Amino acid sequence: MFKYLFFFTSIAVFSQSPSETKPKLVVGIVVDQMRQEYLYRFSPKFGNGGFKRLMNEGFMLRNAHYNYVPTVTGPGHASIYSGATPSTHGIIANDWYDKDLKKIVNCVSDDRQQSVGIEKTVGGVSPWRMLSTTITDELKIATQRRAKVIGISIKDRGAVLPAGHAADGAYWYDGGSGKFISSTYYKPGLPLWLDKFNDLKLPDKFLSQTWNTLLPITQYTESGQDDSPYESKPAGKDKSIFPYNLSEAKKLNGYEALPYTPFGNDIVTDLVKAALEGEGMGADEVTDFLCVSFSTTDLIGHAKGPNSVEVEDTYLRLDKNIEDLLQTLDKKIGAGQYLIFLTSDHGVADVPKYLLDQKIPAGYFDFAKMEKGLNESLNQYFPGVKLIEKISNNQVFLDHTMFQGDPKSSGVDLLITTQLIMKYLIAQDGISDVFSKSALRETAFSERGIKGIVARGIHQKRSGDIAFCFEPGWFAGAGTGTTHGSPHTYDTHVPVIFFGTGINTGVSDRYHPITDIAPTISILLKIKFPNGCEGQPVEEAIKK
Repeated sequence: MFKYLFFFTSIAVFSQSPSETKPKLVVGIVVDQMRQEYLYRFSPKFGNGGFKRLMNEGFMLRNAHYNYVPTVTGPGHASIYSGATPSTHGIIANDWYDKDLKKIVNCVSDDRQQSVGIEKTVGGVSPWRMLSTTITDELKIATQRRAKVIGISIKDRGAVLPAGHAADGAYWYDGGSGKFISSTYYKPGLPLWLDKFNDLKLPDKFLSQTWNTLLPITQYTESGQDDSPYESKPAGKDKSIFPYNLSEAKKLNGYEALPYTPFGNDIVTDLVKAALEGEGMGADEVTDFLCVSFSTTDLIGHAKGPNSVEVEDTYLRLDKNIEDLLQTLDKKIGAGQYLIFLTSDHGVADVPKYLLDQKIPAGYFDFAKMEKGLNESLNQYFPGVKLIEKISNNQVFLDHTMFQGDPKSSGVDLLITTQLIMKYLIAQDGISDVFSKSALRETAFSERGIKGIVARGIHQKRSGDIAFCFEPGWFAGAGTGTTHGSPHTYDTHVPVIFFGTGINTGVSDRYHPITDIAPTISILLKIKFPNGCEGQPVEEAIKK
């Protein structure tokens, strides 16, 4: 009798352990195009309640990386929430060449759906191209759909992919109307709270302002000169310098101008607070999940580059947005009763022209010239035969109808063609590595080498036949501004911070792939890992 009493008493004590408490709400924050080093470089000007609070009171991974290419938004959001890489979840780019449809498709486009919230149909959207579940899907399953899951972003893919297949709603900004909209995939109409939010017409308010620096511009010593030759110039302006008259920008670009200002982050923050209230998130014993993606950092980053005053000012303002969200969560949910992770979907390259001016190797790759030269080279071996169907996302798609006959009679052999293409590509300035899909499938590779990074970005059904990578500091294009997508550390190294319920305070310098976020959250929520998950929980971050 005594031993049974002890057994049940032990269970009662164990079930009440603080480390076993589930959060009332999980908030996943993705800051689009955020390098890890921004946390260090801009730290002197951050307040104590935003990024610094997350770093000081949470657990930060200082050596977290994407372990695949391309390092772009769609695959990034899918990998964060699925714990898988494109080789499994199938989101191989933002847009890719569909070999069956013979056209470029978007990662969240869905012709079976229609837009919701505006009169003009702008195209259907859903997560149907993502082939695996997300932590948000698994939470819905584990709670018999009682958990609420909402995704919010400026970009449709930044809202849709994190929220998963089973979400209650995903909402994103429509630049044509200045409203946040959704898709019939979720519901036939917008929720009342979002209609009320759209009725506030906040884009009109934000675009009636002037964007000037938050601090005196002389204090932005962490960045280069404001008048920089490396930045794209706004329409109608001779220079890319402060202040920016947003009324003029609205006249030229309409509501599309808002996401290219830091006030795009402001409106997302306001919408997050409206969703918390309107959906009653975190109000009961069932854990809810709010997915937030700040896209403005990417749009400004592309145009201005990582050394610009505009990027620094955007992050100083985002720091205040993060502080605002934390204070709201403290008040509505309760300090210690919610769980946050903050990360990014990719980093960003320095502007090649800037690197060249610093005597650092870099360059611009001419895709059109390469494609023309490659076809001419193949024509010398196979006259009058078009063997390449498409070149997209640093991948060559071959026309496989040309290889279906007997090579002896047709004169065209797949292996020989592949070798000729690879030989031509590796000879081009700016290309560092070339791989055939068959070689990536059949041979071993290391966890962190370039070959493994490329292999994890290849989906055997969706990807092309040959993949290639640029040398560090190189990307396709020319002129001003920058981009991302490479396997190099400036694109792979991103922040990962866990904060709140069940999280230790501290830092780790161990290497962690981005796919470790989803299983870590799954452990804390006591739910299944996403069904394609390749990562492992970050043990050092979890309270025992």
